[in-house]
Amino acid sequence: MYSISKKINILEQALVVKNHFINDEIIPSAVTKFTCCKCSSENTIEIKPYESGFPILQIYNEEKVLSKNELLKNKMVTETSNRMFHFGELTFHDLPTLYFGTDCTSCHSKYICIFNYGEKQPGLTLLEISGVWKYEEVE
Repeated sequence: MYSISKKINILEQALVVKNHFINDEIIPSAVTKFTCCKCSSENTIEIKPYESGFPILQIYNEEKVLSKNELLKNKMVTETSNRMFHFGELTFHDLPTLYFGTDCTSCHSKYICIFNYGEKQPGLTLLEISGVWKYEEVE
């Protein structure tokens, strides 16, 4: 799990086994798998609340990694509603949105995972994975 600081191109979206976790499914961590687009290997993702990920703002701030348009076009995030704007301009389902980079354990292809985590309503805590996308760094 790492942050991404170089400009990237999104290539394709990987298949994620489970992308929606509620309350106790999140503790101590949410675990799922994704299938590598290149070699079809199954890779495990473990997301620990308050430990995993980096703010999505790092990705689109000054378009250093990806532009807002690229994030929206690939349906990685959506524009935040006015009532939740304190979470940032772009979020996934109006919850605090994070990302991290990961690699395929077999072929070492690079992937970005985008997810949200937070209390949707009292007594309902969600962790949702927007998706996992294969990417390449731009030279």
